[in-house]
Amino acid sequence: QVHLVESGGGSVQAGGSLRLSCAVSGTTVSRGCMGWLRHAPGKEREWVANIFSGSYPHYSDPVKGRFTISQDSAKNTLYLQMNNLKPEDTAMYFCAAGSGFCPDISAYDYWGQGTQVTVSS
Repeated sequence: QVHLVESGGGSVQAGGSLRLSCAVSGTTVSRGCMGWLRHAPGKEREWVANIFSGSYPHYSDPVKGRFTISQDSAKNTLYLQMNNLKPEDTAMYFCAAGSGFCPDISAYDYWGQGTQVTVSS
């Protein structure tokens, strides 16, 4: 049974930083697609970033250059370092695991419960 638990969300002002963590059990962060996705009110769910098979990070254009995805295999934990946050980054952020074409939301079979990120201007 794959289980994903996010933490690290919160409220920050624009320009601030947050680091999200995702504790993974039932699979390893070095296997398949491990990604971060977000869902803002009134918008579609959005792929943010992913690592494939423990490497090859990819980012969506809105976050490229500001967010960094990483993993710690020893702790079996996925991270998302978010810098220079903008109000438009406000959303519920989800950690997810799956396989296939990682930027495609449908690639993710397992999702955490989410952690809220709120960025004020």
